Amino acid sequence: MNGSKHRRDRLSRARALLLALALGAATTTAAPAQGTYDSPLPTSPARIGTVGGIVRAPNGQPLAEVEVRLERTARATGSYLDTTDVEGKYSFASVPSGSWVLTFERASLATRRVNVSVQDRAAIVDVTLTGASAGAEELEPVIVTARNAAPAPKAIGSLPDVRGTEIFAGKKTEAVQLDSLTMNTSQDVSRQLFSRIPGANITETANSGFPSNGIGFRGLNPVQSVEMNVRQDGVNIVADLYGYPETYYTPPAESLEQMDLVRGSSSLQFGPQFGGVIDYVLRDGTPDSAITIKARETGGSFGMFNSYLSAEGGRGKWTYFAYGQYRHQNGWRPNSDVSQVSAAGKLSYHANEKLTLGISYSLLRNQIHMPGGLDNVDFNEDARSSFRARNWLASPWNIVALNGAFDFSANTKLTSTLSFMASQRYLIWRNEDGGPAARDVTDPGTGEFAPREVEWEYFTNVTSETRLLHDYSAFGMSHTIATGIRLFGGELHRQEGGPGSTGSDFNLNLAGGPYETDMKFGNFNGAVFAENELRVSPRLTVTPGARVEFLHSTARGYTADTIAEPRSKNRTFVLVGAGAAFRATTTTDIYANATQAYRPIEYSFLTPFASLTRVDPNLKDPKGYNLDLGWRGSIGDVLEFDVGVFDLVYNDRIGLIFGVDSSGTPFTERTNVATSKHRGVESYLNLSLTSLLNAAPTFGTVDVWDALGYTHARYTDGEFNGNTVEFAPSVVNRAGVNYGRGRGSVGMQWSYVSNQFTDANNTVASLNADIGIVPAYNLIDLSARWQLTRTIGLDFGVNNVANQYYFTMRTTEYPGPGIIPGIGRSIYLGARAGF
Repeated sequence: MNGSKHRRDRLSRARALLLALALGAATTTAAPAQGTYDSPLPTSPARIGTVGGIVRAPNGQPLAEVEVRLERTARATGSYLDTTDVEGKYSFASVPSGSWVLTFERASLATRRVNVSVQDRAAIVDVTLTGASAGAEELEPVIVTARNAAPAPKAIGSLPDVRGTEIFAGKKTEAVQLDSLTMNTSQDVSRQLFSRIPGANITETANSGFPSNGIGFRGLNPVQSVEMNVRQDGVNIVADLYGYPETYYTPPAESLEQMDLVRGSSSLQFGPQFGGVIDYVLRDGTPDSAITIKARETGGSFGMFNSYLSAEGGRGKWTYFAYGQYRHQNGWRPNSDVSQVSAAGKLSYHANEKLTLGISYSLLRNQIHMPGGLDNVDFNEDARSSFRARNWLASPWNIVALNGAFDFSANTKLTSTLSFMASQRYLIWRNEDGGPAARDVTDPGTGEFAPREVEWEYFTNVTSETRLLHDYSAFGMSHTIATGIRLFGGELHRQEGGPGSTGSDFNLNLAGGPYETDMKFGNFNGAVFAENELRVSPRLTVTPGARVEFLHSTARGYTADTIAEPRSKNRTFVLVGAGAAFRATTTTDIYANATQAYRPIEYSFLTPFASLTRVDPNLKDPKGYNLDLGWRGSIGDVLEFDVGVFDLVYNDRIGLIFGVDSSGTPFTERTNVATSKHRGVESYLNLSLTSLLNAAPTFGTVDVWDALGYTHARYTDGEFNGNTVEFAPSVVNRAGVNYGRGRGSVGMQWSYVSNQFTDANNTVASLNADIGIVPAYNLIDLSARWQLTRTIGLDFGVNNVANQYYFTMRTTEYPGPGIIPGIGRSIYLGARAGF
């Protein structure tokens, strides 16, 4: 495990396997099997259906003012709403293929649900509603087929009020359909992936030492997404949500069906953090469908090569999905080469209409060469330079999840997930001593480089989450309550300061002597929650909720010359909140939410990092709240929008204070130092010029969109009162235009991020490049795709078209220290096949 040769051999074997499978898939597309879909590829025209019908009373008379919702099943996104007219009619156009649920509701009448499978042409679904005492009724599945000429599904929408056992009513949510984005999926360009999400502040470090980029919203720290609750298919994938919430693994964009976001109001159902939840939803198989194979080969600038292969389908009671990806790049800067293999597979067994069981496994293997940071002079003279050639990192990741879903009745559903993580992060590097000015040079006396430092971290945890949702009737209306329990146990074993070799290879063997730091941290968490969606009227819902969390943290081991006294800390949190949603028109909603949140004390905050540093024994977990108010929906086929304001209060932020004790000895103490307030506007607009101008279908489709986030974040007390919060740019704006016609589509995107500080002192410039301002930057990205045949397509694009030199991060530690530059102009070209 410690030798670089064995790691390279494993990566080479994985690469060869993926290449062989991908080439095999590509060469067989010349003779596709019978029954091939019109297009199994994400870039081809989507299969679209229409759903409509008439709602009647038991005496056969049409029923007006019945609310009809069309929602995705499982974890998929999408939600449509209509209200029957005086003739009892309802209709939904442009419905993407897949499994859906129709829900019919009206005061004093029983709620009724119908399972609908949309395929490739239109059909009618008529229903009869009875009195409330009859209860909800589950109908046989309806197969709906439709026309190919319908428009493609929109790129972004909101999550339905209720999905599975989760309630999203009254919350600010976003659901991004990956197949509807024209972007560079082969390299997971985050500013394109999150382009439609207002206010997404991104630290671009995936090509400079971190395995993944970081995301932050509303002026919260974006580094490694530490303020976010990051999940995959509903399962936490961060190292340790309660003590080390850094994100090292994220699934490749090519494997995603969609990406769901819930802002700060997510804390009741999902737990911390302030920033909300990001859930990466993998693709999945369809029941009773032939196997679909997708292969993509992409090459690009700076030695980039990406190979992706996936298979999905279903047979009998089984559905499945699996993917494998190999990626290598030499890097924009010297000493920034990366090799990576990621893969996942999931298998589901649909025992009957009530019970579904599943298992999944995800892995990441990588080897990252870290080019180090630059000081201000280095960056201005040559942003592509590197003065560190001996820094390496790897983060092998393993996640296994078991899940089950059981429908006790049409009104009561249970889901449960049990996940296991066994992962690591290890590196050898010329450490931060001396800052970016400390070059990799040999000692004239010995002729050797300075010894490097070895660090290891081992993450193990087990998480169980069980949720129960129940629909019930009261006061002539149908309501929904969701409850759940979460249990978590995790441990981090951290070893730092190990004496490393004087060489340049990826050699993790100690060169003599023990680690300077050897600590073990543990967390146990137990939490229960409940949220109740109360339908006050057919147009108004109110959703109050509460969450109670118990957290037990431990720490033991030694740091430097100090043996840390074993310590433990228990605390209990009670979080409350409430949301409301009002159906302003048949296609627009007004939503509002007020929810408390907290961020657990990280393991690093419990560890004195020097003999003269101490930890406040009364250190508290930061707490606060999020407020949201917004209006979202669509106006005809012309405009889609989500415009809102927010207010976030972050109490008891943790930092360092400096002082002198009674004996005259100076010290630093880690304690709660300040409160910050974050207020702003988030706006997303998508204008269809095709619909606005009533253009002929032969012209194609043209969409112009803009995602704007404005944030005013300031400290309101303490030493930094009045200062701007670090990592809080006042403006993050992304806008673009997309054009599609026939087999092709092209999209251009502009990104602007304003100045942001990297410390609470608001340092603009200093001799130390670790701190200072991150200047504003503008970037342009271009992506295009073309479908040659039903099974073969091409992708092409240019990222950072204007070749701007910029950076998104300064850091005091790895992957620096110093300035971490972004990537200049790069080009990619890919070919894909599916059958």
